[in-house]
Amino acid sequence: MRVSKGLSLGLCAVLLGGCGAMDAHHGAGDPGQGGGKRATATHGLTALQSPHTPTETMNRLEAEVKKRQLAVVARIDHAAAAQRIGQTLRPTELLIFGNPQAGTPLMLCAQLAGIDLPMKALVWADAAGQTWLGYNDPQWLIHRHGQRDCGAAEQVGKALAGIAAAVVAK
Repeated sequence: MRVSKGLSLGLCAVLLGGCGAMDAHHGAGDPGQGGGKRATATHGLTALQSPHTPTETMNRLEAEVKKRQLAVVARIDHAAAAQRIGQTLRPTELLIFGNPQAGTPLMLCAQLAGIDLPMKALVWADAAGQTWLGYNDPQWLIHRHGQRDCGAAEQVGKALAGIAAAVVAK
């Protein structure tokens, strides 16, 4: 398929304009900018401030996940990876975790949700040095993949909220 240069430029302008519109939803409550204590940003990200350092928050998250008998698939330190290529990145670490009892019912509601599973949680320090814990809302994931009603998404969401609350507790 061949697309004219003018059409390509027009599509790029529309897409870039849409990105700018998405940024307009982020303000004082943007979890990446040091906003309120608990912020739910656009596009399904739930973020909570943590009173702990990024490393302590991630260690607490991993321990809480294991305590609830969920499998830790991977722990990825993005800041360490950046350092290996000579770049500097504020603390940013990802935990990938889950189990078939939670993930399978989500995929039965919307099979393509499998692209977003296992679940992930990100711990990061924003520009002000505030630590955050964020994760994708399972109901948002189901909506992303074209479904509206999924009791499993609500259950998984409650479990994730419980995990997150335990992690950021003082």
